[in-house]
Order: sequence, then C-alpha cells, then structure tokens
Amino acid sequence: MAAKFTELAIDCAEPETLARFWCAVLDYEVLGMEDEGAFVAIGPATAVADETRSGPVPPALTFARVPEGKSVKNRLHIDVNPTDREQADEVRRLVDLGARRADDGQSEFSWVVLHDPEGNEFCVLSTRRP
Repeated sequence: MAAKFTELAIDCAEPETLARFWCAVLDYEVLGMEDEGAFVAIGPATAVADETRSGPVPPALTFARVPEGKSVKNRLHIDVNPTDREQADEVRRLVDLGARRADDGQSEFSWVVLHDPEGNEFCVLSTRRP
C-alpha cells in the first residue's frame, strides 16, 4: 500500500489566527490544540469514519508557531476551488475574511493569487468543484 497525504504543516507566527482563517476558507474545524495555542490542527467538519479506506482523504492542516517570519515566496502552496459560487465572488469572500490580493503579474492566468493573513500565497482556481 502507498502512503496517503493526510496533512500539510504550516509554520507561522500566530497559529490560532491562521487556523481560524483557514477554517473559514475551507469549512474546517479545529481538531486539536497544544502548548497553549502554539500548535493547532484543523480538518474537515465530518471526520473520516474509516481510516483504512482507499481513496482520497481530505488533508488536515497544522499550524505551528515558529520564531522566524516568512521571507520568500512559498515553494508549496494551497489551491482552492469555489464550490457554490463563481471565482470572483469567492475571491471577494476570502478578501473579506482577511486575505490580500497578490501583485504577481500573472493576470493572464485563470487563477487568482492571494495571501493569507501571514503572507502565504494561495490560489483561487476558476473552475467550481462540488
């Protein structure tokens, strides 16, 4: 059996703040918190009942407090797909939640690059996925 992608770890300055943002973006909930908020895990509101099942498992996101700040473009980033609205409406929703538009010079592409509240890049794709 192959390994499953089950979580993405994100270093940050304020784990609780970033976890709240991503919970709102992805309709996730806090799964656990340790060390007085220095580590927060979030995931789908409906937990996977059978962890032995084959097929995709929605990944959890973990946020760990680190002393250093972000200094360069992420080499790995999250892409999100709107599920019940068009891309422009989803971008407006995410900006209202605290995201910022990135000036990346990529206006000819079908995705929109945003920054989360700590400056991590992520993309809003144009195709809606159920």
